[in-house]
Amino acid sequence: MKNFKLIIEYDGTDFHGWQVQADGRTVQGAIEKALLRMTRQHVRIAGSGRTDAGVHALGQVANFRCETGLTADAFFSGLNSLLPDDIVIKSCEAVDISFHSRFDAVRKTYHYHILNRRLPVAVDRQYKWHIRKTLDLAAMRQALAHIHGTHDFKAFENTGSPRSDTIRTISDATIISDTDGQNLTIRITANGFLRYMVRNIVGTLVDVGLSKSSPEEFAAIKDGKDRSAAGATAPPHGLFLIGVDYGDNS
Repeated sequence: MKNFKLIIEYDGTDFHGWQVQADGRTVQGAIEKALLRMTRQHVRIAGSGRTDAGVHALGQVANFRCETGLTADAFFSGLNSLLPDDIVIKSCEAVDISFHSRFDAVRKTYHYHILNRRLPVAVDRQYKWHIRKTLDLAAMRQALAHIHGTHDFKAFENTGSPRSDTIRTISDATIISDTDGQNLTIRITANGFLRYMVRNIVGTLVDVGLSKSSPEEFAAIKDGKDRSAAGATAPPHGLFLIGVDYGDNS
């Protein structure tokens, strides 16, 4: 039995998310189909987390175990030759049989991209949330400071998918802007994320940027643990899973 670790890039536009579904095209499903062709086995692949429909990844991590004589290099070349153009295997390596892409993850980083100007774009429109009104970046940065550290993020969890533990630790939450303030990247690194957590934080943060609420109200929403008090969920197409850190576990 061998265990292989993949780093995967994909454009989520035409996928119904990562996880295999009965109906709908998924990233996991496409990779498992390619593995079936290569190994003639129904190999199950485990991802570091489930990205939702329309969400992209530059550094999704997954692993699969199987009995095979194929090498990591063979899987790397074979998978890239069989997969559709919107999935690329960036690396494949043999790892310890105990490694698990989800359970061994120490932290993950997401980027959310916003285009903040009156005029939309034709190119890149599938990868940025277009907001016409000028956002108050200073207020958004003040609000974002309130989520640094360890908190209960229940207010930013998707309704209908409650977990018993909604406490997470955010080690980095930053807004990166180009010189004219039109292209914004909200970067969040945490030891784990609740479902829709980043998109719900971004949606609530944009309300602050549009002066619909204040940084203090943002903090109160977080502390109140009530999803209905938070802002709308930001659209999926601006969200990218950038990378997963395993510390010494990889």
